[in-house]
Amino acid sequence: MTWRKWLLWIALGLFGVFLAIQLIPYGHDHENPPVVAEPTWDSAATRALAVRACFDCHSNETKWPWYTNVAPVSWLSVRDVEEGRNSLNFSDWSGTGRHADEAAEVVLEGEMPPVYYTWMHPSARLTDAEVQQLAAGLDASLNPGG
Repeated sequence: MTWRKWLLWIALGLFGVFLAIQLIPYGHDHENPPVVAEPTWDSAATRALAVRACFDCHSNETKWPWYTNVAPVSWLSVRDVEEGRNSLNFSDWSGTGRHADEAAEVVLEGEMPPVYYTWMHPSARLTDAEVQQLAAGLDASLNPGG
């Protein structure tokens, strides 16, 4: 067999695998849990920045773009949202969050929002001034008096 036929068979095999993984029932149902309670935001600007940069993974107000229905991206998206909500959920706020005390720090250090997230969500890219503003606002909102 020629190398072109080998490449064709490999391409067809990869396409078959791609189609087959679409049948694996791991994903979301486009239903977000209800919003229970939010933190008392120090300002509307802090909340607006958090919505832009954080809410897709750290709230019950996740927007699910079309590509989150295509495996394996769907698997990664669901995992990120589940982990985000478990760490800190702005929509199910009881006065504390597992990582509320670290929220400002991870924003300042550039860990949040993750770079790979901002590739597909350019509105989540924050300027240096917005990073400073969001971090200060998160600290004031999530750790009042702290």
